[in-house]
Amino acid sequence: MSQRIDYARQAPELFKKYLDFSLALKKSGLEPGLQHLVTLRASQLNGCAFCVDMHVKEARIDGE
Repeated sequence: MSQRIDYARQAPELFKKYLDFSLALKKSGLEPGLQHLVTLRASQLNGCAFCVDMHVKEARIDGE
């Protein structure tokens, strides 16, 4: 199995924007279930199977 890309190192400016998005979403006041759906959809659009799996698991843990 090949090693995953280190996004923070490969594209630090984009990774910073992702972190900014995540923090803005957490501070947005949206209910947690909707926050999970937003991050899940973003991962689907990005085509990241690892992130989709992670966000689905997080949403299930929180009862979504």
